[in-house]
Amino acid sequence: MPPSEPFTVASARSSGLTRARLRRPEYVRIAHGLVVRLDDAVDESERLGLLAAVLPADAAFSHRTAAALLGAWVDPPARPHIALTPRRVLPQHAGLVVHGRRLTPADVVRHESLRVTSGAQTFLDLAPLLPPQELVAVGDALWRNGHLDPARLTERLERAGRVRGVVRARACAPLLSPQAHSRPESITRYWLLTSDLPDPEPQVEVRDRHGRVVAHGDLGYSRWKVLLEYEGQQHAADPEQFGRDIDRYTLMAADGWLVLRFGRRQLGGPWTVVERTRAALLNRGWRPGPR
Repeated sequence: MPPSEPFTVASARSSGLTRARLRRPEYVRIAHGLVVRLDDAVDESERLGLLAAVLPADAAFSHRTAAALLGAWVDPPARPHIALTPRRVLPQHAGLVVHGRRLTPADVVRHESLRVTSGAQTFLDLAPLLPPQELVAVGDALWRNGHLDPARLTERLERAGRVRGVVRARACAPLLSPQAHSRPESITRYWLLTSDLPDPEPQVEVRDRHGRVVAHGDLGYSRWKVLLEYEGQQHAADPEQFGRDIDRYTLMAADGWLVLRFGRRQLGGPWTVVERTRAALLNRGWRPGPR
């Protein structure tokens, strides 16, 4: 019997596994003594597939687990999160985080053969757990990957009632964009959108003197020719990427753009991003006033 397939408690005992061993988190036992060992999976998707085989039929992966499966910029949690229809006693296991949720068919999707909460439901579930800038980053990624859009999100939030986190979800929903290419870009955009500065434009086109698009900036202000770029570690570590960056910055500067470059240390709070952008805009002629 391959260890990566579900097996019964009786067969496990006959193979020498003790009751104490079967109570460890890597073994999941749900429904009629069926057991699966999650450690035998080759990757996270297979691990969740093994787990799904022994979950109740109404279970759906949710919260950070769902967000990671749907391509949001979050790491999958060590203990998978699942949503179950509320019952008198929710099944519990040391290797799982179980949530009671009354989900409609629209709140669950099939993704890579797994039942997963929809993009809108996942966004709502994470709203009370994430700070707003991180929630916007999750929403951006879900929208960019096709799992969320304004219509579906609006519909879900309209019937959310007084669900915990709905106020934050409704406040962040108008700030989402499918044009964000990374979590840092989403966070930077959030800081600017919630400041008193003009709203930044995502993926700003930089054109040469012939009108041809020669580069794109992460965020920027075309009117004042100010761009904001996030520099991750991969930019310096990858020689080819570093060379492309040099070309882009040269083209931008040649056309009169002022490029502000930020790294991870500047994303701990809004002050550095907002104040440096403010100084650049003032230098380029922007003046505070009605937005």
